[in-house]
Amino acid sequence: MALRDQIMNSVKEAMKAHDQKRVATLRLVQAGIKDKDIASRTETSRDGISDDEILALFGKMIKSREDSIALYEQGNRPELAAAERAEIAIIREFMPRQLDEAETKAAIAAIIAETGATSLKDMGKVMGALKERYTGTMDFGKAGALIKPLLGGK
Repeated sequence: MALRDQIMNSVKEAMKAHDQKRVATLRLVQAGIKDKDIASRTETSRDGISDDEILALFGKMIKSREDSIALYEQGNRPELAAAERAEIAIIREFMPRQLDEAETKAAIAAIIAETGATSLKDMGKVMGALKERYTGTMDFGKAGALIKPLLGGK
């Protein structure tokens, strides 16, 4: 089942269960997808974004909420941080399992070997290949930090 259909069914279930927080979060997700659909329209294509692009959008939504959590905790607002964590949990339900650090390191090593990357100049090539294969399953911010030392960076 496509991600859009899963989200739509989850909205219906949450509405039936009167789970207002879940309904609100899922509607924000749907709005984000619709915004991306509109932005990707062209004269010749009215198709929506693909599931991979939706997963990338979810990653950005989660990153945004993680940044908000850090700010809320600095501002001593634990109730707002908890609300953001709840939204992250709901969004993650629709994402594939995230790679752990060991799996991420193995994937990075394989891509470096495959692309023949030897210096920091090749980091873009490595990141591009990782994003092509691991969108939605890998935290690319953490991956970037793991790639740099392997390519001779600090």
